[in-house]
Amino acid sequence: MVNQLLEFKEIIKSKQISEQRKTDKQTRKLLLYLFTSTRGGFTRLRIIIHLLEKPYNTHQLAKELDLDYKAIQHHMKVLEKNNMVSRIGEKYGAIFHLSNFLEINIGALDEAIDKLDRKMNHTKIYM
Repeated sequence: MVNQLLEFKEIIKSKQISEQRKTDKQTRKLLLYLFTSTRGGFTRLRIIIHLLEKPYNTHQLAKELDLDYKAIQHHMKVLEKNNMVSRIGEKYGAIFHLSNFLEINIGALDEAIDKLDRKMNHTKIYM
C-alpha cells in the first residue's frame, strides 16, 4: 500500500495544472476528511486515481479494483454527494468522471495522501 500511495502522488503531480493556486480551508478540510478520516478513504483515493485516467461505470470500477459492486456503489455515492465526481447517465450504465471542482483542486490531494501514508504506517504501542 505504501508503494501505491507514492505512485498516487506521482500521478497527482503529473495531472496538476501549471498555475497552482492555494486551496481554500474548507476544500482542504473536505479532502482530508474524505480520504484520511474515514475507513474508506484509501478505496476512494484508488477510485479517484482510476478516474484520472478515464471515465468508468460502477461495474467497471469494481472489476478494475477487484472490489464488491455494492462497495464501489457506496463510495461513488459518497464521492458524488461531496462533489468529487460527476455522473453521466442513469442507473446501471451511469458513467462517472472527475468533477470540475476536484480537477481544479487536484493538487490538494497531495496533503491527503501524505496524511494517509502517515496514518497507515503509524503503529500504536500499548503498555
